[in-house]
Amino acid sequence: MIDCGAERGSDKVNILLVDDQPARLLSYESILCDLGQNLVSVRSGRDALERLMSDEYAVVLLDVNMPDMDGFEIAKLIHEHPRFERIPIIFVTGVHVGELDRLRGYELGAVDYVSIPIVPAILRSKVQVLVELFCQRRELQRLNENLTEANQRLAEAHSALQAEKTRELEELNATLREANRHKDEFLAMLGHELRNPLASINNAVQLMRNPQLPASQFGWVRDMIERQVRYLIRLIDDLLDVARITSGKINLVREAVPLTAVVSGAVETVQPMLTKQGHELHVEVDREPLHIYGDPTRLIQIVGNILGNAVKYTRNSGRIELKAGLVGERIEIRVRDNGIGIEPTLIPKIFDLFAQGDRSDRSEDAGLGIGLALVKRLVDLHGGEIEAHSDGANLGSEFVVRFPYSVPIAAEPHPGPESAVTAGRGETKRRVLIADDNRDALESLARLLQLSGHEVHAAADGLQALEAAARVRPDLMLLDIGMPGLNGYEVARRIRGFDWGRSAVLVALTGWGQDNDRRQSREAGFDSHWVKPLDSRKLAALLESLPATAVDGAATSAAATVTVTSGAADGASQGSAQESMLSEAMSVLGTAVVRGRTI
Repeated sequence: MIDCGAERGSDKVNILLVDDQPARLLSYESILCDLGQNLVSVRSGRDALERLMSDEYAVVLLDVNMPDMDGFEIAKLIHEHPRFERIPIIFVTGVHVGELDRLRGYELGAVDYVSIPIVPAILRSKVQVLVELFCQRRELQRLNENLTEANQRLAEAHSALQAEKTRELEELNATLREANRHKDEFLAMLGHELRNPLASINNAVQLMRNPQLPASQFGWVRDMIERQVRYLIRLIDDLLDVARITSGKINLVREAVPLTAVVSGAVETVQPMLTKQGHELHVEVDREPLHIYGDPTRLIQIVGNILGNAVKYTRNSGRIELKAGLVGERIEIRVRDNGIGIEPTLIPKIFDLFAQGDRSDRSEDAGLGIGLALVKRLVDLHGGEIEAHSDGANLGSEFVVRFPYSVPIAAEPHPGPESAVTAGRGETKRRVLIADDNRDALESLARLLQLSGHEVHAAADGLQALEAAARVRPDLMLLDIGMPGLNGYEVARRIRGFDWGRSAVLVALTGWGQDNDRRQSREAGFDSHWVKPLDSRKLAALLESLPATAVDGAATSAAATVTVTSGAADGASQGSAQESMLSEAMSVLGTAVVRGRTI
């Protein structure tokens, strides 16, 4: 084998030169050496076939006239073999070749003829063309092989992807089934947790209707109703907090909060439960002044929920310990109890929403299993961490919360605003307008205020509220938001458009308490946004802060005035119900005056 043009690299092709005369082989090699390919020279057809069996060739330069086997016979043997049937052959002949001989050569696979004496440029160009075709065919074959491999890899990847999708779908279905199970359990728990206080409240109502109930028992009934209402409020607040945090709609009002304030506030929230269950609480807080940078209300909520959890899951007369102080560079709060403990399988998911352990040892107000999930989310928002520990059932539990340590920054004093709400104190009797399309809410709040000696005007929709406000010029307006006719926002805007309405005190009293609802209230002109149910102490404080009203004699006598404005389009049955309610109101309130009423 002659290696010509080695400098061109190793990706060279083989050219087979077949001739029985050595001189002509040397001339072929001399002519074709410039192509830079591997030239393989043999002197017989047998040697040519052996070479073809051992390697791949781009072209065969074949002498027609050889003694043992002529070129035509060799060409036939070459192309009869499936492996070599596509190898191009150039015949070299020193005699005149007739048309029949050419035809025979072409039929045997010849692609061209070269006559002796050979013209070097012609031979070189013919061989070069065939070499280039071979290289292109080989490159195409390589591309096809690569494409085949790529298709195979793609098929494997597709198969793997399908398997992964199937696995993910199975996991998703399992997750959905688990979520659906949690949802069903949650709804069942929610129904249970709502029915318990509602049953107590319903029983209280029946007791109050019973004429044989001793007067001394009314205080106990009232306290029971108040207890159950507080529990319902806490339940709803927890659900709303989780929803706000999950949707990213909770805003933290951050400041440097003293650790002692967080602990004392949390203990205060659980004090009634501690007293009721007879627990012994030991509190140990570092004397060194420490601060947490966060929202004071939410920080108290975090520690209060953990303490409340300890109280709930510790049997009566148990022991609860709270330790708080600086550990390393973080403030650490530990709450430990000797209660029912945590099952080992529950610890990894103790902070998941609706996660609950064995319900057999739950207290009657153990809740929905959202307290710790809420704590975890609030801790995360403060850049802290929380973990739970337990040695097992009936061996107590411990919760550890860690917050970043904060250096307190002196806050500038904020002067109180001089407004109608914080103006001077005077007579406690005020002129109040209440607007609410919920008849029971409207009537009950009106009675509450009337029994406190205030002049009360009530409206069942926005238009009536606007008309009544223009007529009576109240000191305070408590407006529901979702009312027919005009909603509370629009009523507030229109009132602020009047000269007399610019100094009026407007409070939104509504079931909508999201940040967006509060923003809309401010933009509409409300002074405050209160969420139902109404805190009577908060209302009393606001009424006491308002300036005195010159109420006429009838209004300031033993019974103040209640004005109830009803809609004009009520049907007969609704009118009858209103008549009954108004009659009952008059019997309870004594000197009730009904104005502007159409039935």
